Amino acid sequence: MKITIITVTYNCEKYLEQCIQSVLNQSYKNVEYIIVDGGSNEHTINIIKKYENRISKWISEPDNGMFDALNKGMKMAKGDVVGVLHSDDVFASDDVLETIANTFQTKNVDTLYGDLNYVYEDDIFKIFRKWESKPFDRNLFKTGWMPAHPAFYFKRTLLEKYGDYKIEFYSASDYEFMARYLYKHNLSTIYLPKLIIRMRKGGLSNNNFLKRIEANRNDYKAMKANGIPFPLFVSILKPLSKLHQYYKK
Repeated sequence: MKITIITVTYNCEKYLEQCIQSVLNQSYKNVEYIIVDGGSNEHTINIIKKYENRISKWISEPDNGMFDALNKGMKMAKGDVVGVLHSDDVFASDDVLETIANTFQTKNVDTLYGDLNYVYEDDIFKIFRKWESKPFDRNLFKTGWMPAHPAFYFKRTLLEKYGDYKIEFYSASDYEFMARYLYKHNLSTIYLPKLIIRMRKGGLSNNNFLKRIEANRNDYKAMKANGIPFPLFVSILKPLSKLHQYYKK
């Protein structure tokens, strides 16, 4: 089983090398690694070229944001299973992809999701927020629940029938993608109780209060598009349902 990992980047020289090494250090070696750069104007390309003999494919050209870049990567993908590793993030351990591959090979499922830790920029072992998921129940989407997107993996052949990211949902494009797959089309999935990703603080929808309000509107549109009942109410519940994740040592 080949796993495709897609990293999208734009002027992310500070942490990109650590991200790349995180992929290359995985114990599971049947990996297709694709990097999609948005036309960086600093040292990002030099970092990619440093490792290009171990990177399956990479491009550098303007795009319409992160999800457009991810769609480009998925069109290039040839793996049996596809996942995402953002350029600021790292795999939590060297056996992550091996565990994911073993799970897909032993369980008859379309998709899989695991856990994620939000960490501080200067210390990836210092936890800011723990996103521990739970066994799947489709009705959880009615309460604002979702898997952690960077810890979500799916069979590539699903793209032909169910589509890629719809970039018109902006910051909620990842939520809409998973709601479409897991709620609207009720594709099979399994929860892998394993820490998959260490994700640095930030993100499209978490930078400030105004961004959170905009994200809430996008969530509402994504919920409505995928038939989730009472989308206005659930879009309010969605951020509230994550409050318990904030970690106190």
